[in-house]
Amino acid sequence: MPRYALLVEYDGAGFVGWQRQETGLSVQQALEEAAARLTPRDPVVAVAAGRTDAGVHADAQVVHLDLARAIDPLRLREAVNFHLGAHRVSVVTAVRAPAEFHARFSAIGRAYRYDILDRRARPALLAGRVWHVKRRLDEAAMQAAAALLVGRHDFTSFRAAACQAASPVKALDRLDVAREGDLVRIVAEARSFLHHQVRNLVGTLKLVGEGRWTPADVAAALAARDRSAAGPTAPAEGLALTAVRYAADPFA
Repeated sequence: MPRYALLVEYDGAGFVGWQRQETGLSVQQALEEAAARLTPRDPVVAVAAGRTDAGVHADAQVVHLDLARAIDPLRLREAVNFHLGAHRVSVVTAVRAPAEFHARFSAIGRAYRYDILDRRARPALLAGRVWHVKRRLDEAAMQAAAALLVGRHDFTSFRAAACQAASPVKALDRLDVAREGDLVRIVAEARSFLHHQVRNLVGTLKLVGEGRWTPADVAAALAARDRSAAGPTAPAEGLALTAVRYAADPFA
């Protein structure tokens, strides 16, 4: 069966997340049902590089799927997008991929962006894409705290209780905080992340930005290896998967 790699973007609002659930529509289900219209006698299984949660967006999710017959990649992209209908999911690029390519297990890096809008006025154009915080944040203090989290650590304090990862130890390659006007943008990069890790890091950094915590408090939370020692989980709508890296880029 020929394998295809898809570069996909979606608005996570209205979906129960990437992965199929017993109730509610997932991005995976919407994509699989659209692709299955091309091979109605054969089911299609879509595998993603990252299983984003409900409400989380993707600028550049990578998905692979196998089809019962070969289809021109351009036609595949156009047909899947047509059958997706009004769903806020779009296949940006489709290519034939080697049989050994795996969207999740072949990935060697992932990048996420989290946006906080820190102004009094509520968002209109960015509604559903940012965490709206009415208090101005100190992004320099947040960056100082973020620097303490980069590296290989036990991130138990920033791990969801439902996380199924075998180990809480992860190597965080980048965690940068920068201001762009009224936006405080946080960029995180690693080979892989724990469940809710980025959102828990952001929720903790916000406490620093508000002046309620110091960078030393964040270091203490990390050392505690206890979820209750860190800050709250930031809302899903500010988070987006922005890139997935591979040793051999399937879209090159």
